[in-house]
Parts: sequence; C-alpha cells; structure tokens
Amino acid sequence: MGLCQDRVVVVTGAGRGIGRAHALAFAAEGAKVVVNDLGAALDGSSASAGPAAEVVAEIEALGGQAVADTSDVADWAGAGDLINTALDAFGRLDVLVNNAGFLRDRMLVNLSEAEWDAVIRVHLKGHFAPMRHAAEYWRGQSKAGLTVDARIINTSSGAGLLGSVGQGNYSAAKAGIAGLTLVAAAEFGRYGVTVNAIAPAARTRMTEVAFADSMAAPDSGFDAMAPENVSPLVVWLGSAESAGVTGRVFEVEGGKVSLADGWRHGPSVDKGARWVPAELAPVIADLLDKAAPPTPVYGA
Repeated sequence: MGLCQDRVVVVTGAGRGIGRAHALAFAAEGAKVVVNDLGAALDGSSASAGPAAEVVAEIEALGGQAVADTSDVADWAGAGDLINTALDAFGRLDVLVNNAGFLRDRMLVNLSEAEWDAVIRVHLKGHFAPMRHAAEYWRGQSKAGLTVDARIINTSSGAGLLGSVGQGNYSAAKAGIAGLTLVAAAEFGRYGVTVNAIAPAARTRMTEVAFADSMAAPDSGFDAMAPENVSPLVVWLGSAESAGVTGRVFEVEGGKVSLADGWRHGPSVDKGARWVPAELAPVIADLLDKAAPPTPVYGA
C-alpha cells in the first residue's frame, strides 16, 4: 500500500521535467494519475499528445494506472475538460497539482504586451481555472454530505517570492500564485480541501534557459538539481497525512525543504492622525532600521 494508494491525482504540465517526475512519483505510491500536458515546445508552439502519452506508458509499464489529457489548462473549457477526464476515467478526484508553465524572459524595458499576457495566462490563469473547476466538484461532494479529503498543490517559484531580474512577467505570475494559494486555502477549508504551494529549484527546460551555467548535472554523487528531488514533498502534500497543513509555501531544492516565511506585518508607527509628508523621513528611517533587510532579488 503506497502513501497515496487509490487516490486520483491530476498533474498539469506532466509530460516533461518536474511534472513528469510528480506523475511517476504519485503512481509509485499507488495513485491513479491524469497526466496533463499540451505537448507544446518551450515557446508554447507545436502542441502534441506525445509527451503525456509517453508518461502514461511509463506508468503503465511499471504496473500503475494513468490516462493522458492534452487540455489547455489556461482555457476555461479546457480546464473543465481536464477535471472531467479524471472523473470519467476514475470516478473521483482527490488531488490537483498545478505545475504547467513556460517562459518569455526579457528585461522589463523590452517586455512586450504579448509576452506579458502569455506568461500571466499560462501560469496564473492556468492555476486558477483547474482549481476553480476542481473546487466546484469538491464543494458539490461536501454539500451532498460526502467526506472530502482533497488537496491542491500549486507551483510558485523563488522568482515569485523574491523576484528575478529579466523575469518580471514570470515573477509577477508566480507571486500571484502564492497569493492565490493563501486565499484558496482560507476559502476551501470548509469543503475538506487543503491548498499549499511549492517553490522548487530544479533542472527543467525552463530553468536551463535562465540558469544554464549553474544547472549542469554533476559527474557523480547526488544530483541536487534533478527534478525528481521535488516530487517527494508534493506526493506527501497530496496524501492523507498532510490533512493539517494548508495555506503554506514550501521551498524545495535537492535534499532541502524549507518553509517560506512570506509577507507579514513588520515594525509600525501610529500617529493617531494624518501624517504631514515632511514628518515621514525620520519615521521611515526608523522603521527601516528596525526591519530585517529584504532578501536580494535573484540576479540583482
């Protein structure tokens, strides 16, 4: 009996990289997996059913159960079709892992409207739309008096938590995902759904573009950048064991797991009346002196 025995899991962007590793890891723990992947190139072109089908074949060769899905998760109807794929194939849904994404990296001064819109659509809407359709299903189950023990695991990024030079669109989308995770955790708890996010660091098609010089696999020993290192945490978060954990963002890299300590109220001064602009220079200086310095933006 695996940690996720007979749980039905949807993994988006599961044809390659981290998503593929998630799908295989869930299957190894007994889950029935919907392998979603549009099969597009890194720039979003040339969709193909091949990558999802190949991962399904890998899972089946190891004795697991899986089905392929090529829905566009950032399309409203496509996201609904994805959830229905799980229900039609396996009769239920227990876990949604939002992982799909791609990059359009440029410095902000060179970033086009189309490049902004594309990244926000795939990452941020591509998280919201499947989550919305899945939550509708779980709410219906809860209102029908059935016990729901469901999980959503979203994929943010260090770029979303700290910023990353040359990735303003990606950083904004990933920061949005972190915020969306907090709201969803607060709203979906009443239906028996926990919502968490990860900020992974691993070697994928996307990170090879951004960090090509620092992401090479070692000649021997532990490969800290292998995408498979990220999946154990995601599988645990998708299991029944994680029922008490929600509204959290975890950073994971190699063998290191850490809890991201996000925005929280810091030092404050309350005058009890409206400030005069000229009064604020020493006030702000004092607040900055009392606060911890911000973690530098990646690449700054």
